[in-house]
Amino acid sequence: MTKYVLYWAQANRRADSNRALAHAVDLANGRMLPVLFYEHWKPVNDRLDAFVLDGAADTGARLRDLGIGYEFHNDDVLERLSANAAALVTDDHPFAVKPRVPHTAVDSSCIVPMRHFEKREYAAYTIRGKIHKLLPQYLQPILAMKVKVKWTGAAGVLPGVFPGAQRSSTRGGTVEARRRLDYFLEHNLRRYARLKNEPSARATSSLSAYLHFGHISSLEVALAVRDYAAEYKLVADEFLEELIVRRELAFNFARFTSNPASFDDLPEWARKTLSDHARDKRNRLYTRDDFIGAETHDPLWNATQKEMLRTGKIHGYYRMYWGKKILEWSRTPEEAVNTMVHIHDNWALDGRDPNTYANILWCLGLHDRPWPERPVFGKVRYMSYDGMKRKTDVDAYISQVEEL
Repeated sequence: MTKYVLYWAQANRRADSNRALAHAVDLANGRMLPVLFYEHWKPVNDRLDAFVLDGAADTGARLRDLGIGYEFHNDDVLERLSANAAALVTDDHPFAVKPRVPHTAVDSSCIVPMRHFEKREYAAYTIRGKIHKLLPQYLQPILAMKVKVKWTGAAGVLPGVFPGAQRSSTRGGTVEARRRLDYFLEHNLRRYARLKNEPSARATSSLSAYLHFGHISSLEVALAVRDYAAEYKLVADEFLEELIVRRELAFNFARFTSNPASFDDLPEWARKTLSDHARDKRNRLYTRDDFIGAETHDPLWNATQKEMLRTGKIHGYYRMYWGKKILEWSRTPEEAVNTMVHIHDNWALDGRDPNTYANILWCLGLHDRPWPERPVFGKVRYMSYDGMKRKTDVDAYISQVEEL
């Protein structure tokens, strides 16, 4: 006997501003059934486990207020839960698992749903106009959900503490995501365009991990930034470009490639030029363990890796430098990609994400253009320590990392 409409949250682990959950509520209301929200997380490491548990606590509390059931499991129990479901809704996401039973997948990761694009886009300039054409339709608040039949069943298995999980230095969850968003609006939005590429200024939103785990939606962030900028007569174009166009370009890339963390899915020109220069002499060579341990000759590079190890993130501008140097100091470009992916998958709070993989491969030419040819890099864009010294306050950043 069917008892509920089931929503399996794979990528968007939140109750609000969630198109997939809203669709599940609509289906349930039409059938006069309650909604059950299911979340599954298999323990990975202390940092990621604690971040997910923070989010689960916020999600569970909000769902109780909405009258929606909630089950959080360390093991996959989808088959058991779907057996009693009148309908199953899940996330349309490049890395989502497709259930083996009839289901509906809804995109709540992007503002403009990925389904509007029928092929892989070459770069930001080829997708920007298409996104902006559709933004008036999709850059709109999601109506508040109201369930007709409240959940009255047992709570199920709720999140506790995973074996070995300890409090992360970065708290997860929707409450913390919104606190960071508010801080960004009040303190950093007005200086974002000027200082976004100055890591020591800490002018970015620090929301990438929350977007990755779905603790907050890019739609909620974009609306808040747009409205705040309008109220205080600020220009938010550069931030919205990163949040919408660049991020959704990465989702487009992940959707239309077989392995978005692979050297093989770089543009043909980038693969060719890097392969042509694969045997060029490297001035330095480091092993994966050297990189992981931040044991290179370069104090800036070591600081970026230490920031990753200690906080689970690297400032976006310096992550470009971080990746370029791994390419320069690795035996092959394939080895460099594998090292970058391994470090992000294991230490980054925003690892295993379309945006992160696209940023990694950007270091090898993805969504970029050919540049003047040089050793090792070929026609791929080069970045240098001296260039970072000219453009940013390297010493201030290194001091900040050492104080963490």
